[in-house]
Amino acid sequence: MTISKERKEYYFGKMKGMLSKYSKLFVVGVDNVGSAQMQQVRHALRDKAEILMGKNTMMRKCLRQFVEENGGEHPYEQLVDILVGNVGFVFTNEDLNDVREIVLSNVVPAPARVGSIAPVKVVIPPGPTGCGPEKTSFFQTLQIATKITRGQIEITTPVELLEIGDKVDASQATLLKTLNINPFFYGFQMMKVYSDGSLFDVDVLDINDDILAGYFMAAVANVAAISLEIGLPTQASMPHSIANAFRALVAVACECENWSFPEAQPFKDFLENPDAFIVAGPVGGGDGAAAGGGGGGAAEPEPEPEAAKGEN
Repeated sequence: MTISKERKEYYFGKMKGMLSKYSKLFVVGVDNVGSAQMQQVRHALRDKAEILMGKNTMMRKCLRQFVEENGGEHPYEQLVDILVGNVGFVFTNEDLNDVREIVLSNVVPAPARVGSIAPVKVVIPPGPTGCGPEKTSFFQTLQIATKITRGQIEITTPVELLEIGDKVDASQATLLKTLNINPFFYGFQMMKVYSDGSLFDVDVLDINDDILAGYFMAAVANVAAISLEIGLPTQASMPHSIANAFRALVAVACECENWSFPEAQPFKDFLENPDAFIVAGPVGGGDGAAAGGGGGGAAEPEPEPEAAKGEN
């Protein structure tokens, strides 16, 4: 189907406008994404991002024209070679993680069609199928262990039907349809990210400040270890050098009877009298036990008053 000259000019103007307006974009795959789902994503991204779809040849041509119109060199030139397959652009100036979350949250369940590629592993759980005994032969053909329970077929063990990347055949599609299982969820697939002249994988967005800080601290520890080993003072090794020097001074002070310094005195006191640093346990437990033990015997009788003896 040919596109009129007016429509091409309109499309080129629209795409060049987006290329000029936005500094960030996602390259997305849209296999198995229907028009209704596409409209839902557009609505969810309103005021945050814009989606641009089109023929790959037109998009490549527009990118090349845009690069030529901007001096012949532009980072957008990196996008030309990755326009392969059923792909499009999601333009934005907002936070990339926020936009990605919105896009990936819009997924719809879908049946397994013959010839489609499984994006996930499909396992049928054991349990009743809702099928009558007349379909036993169908399950036997697929080598699925079953039994008849209360007039219906029941699968006795989990069935690993599909692995990621497997092509769905007719019997697998029929089985899933019979069991009313929609195993797949289709939506946009994030392929690449372009941001301020750099093109990179989507996984890079998962690197947050905590991860970067962890890598930085590991590198600092390596620098400190090397510095200490070769005896070259650096900012990374200085805290360790000071700590090592302090420990050496404390060791010298503990060996000298007539020399010390305030920070080393607690260590010397401990070595001279370790018992003084033992924390006393709670007092009263033993006395209470003794009192309780004494209570077990009979009390001695009190002597009678002298007056009472005289009366008797």
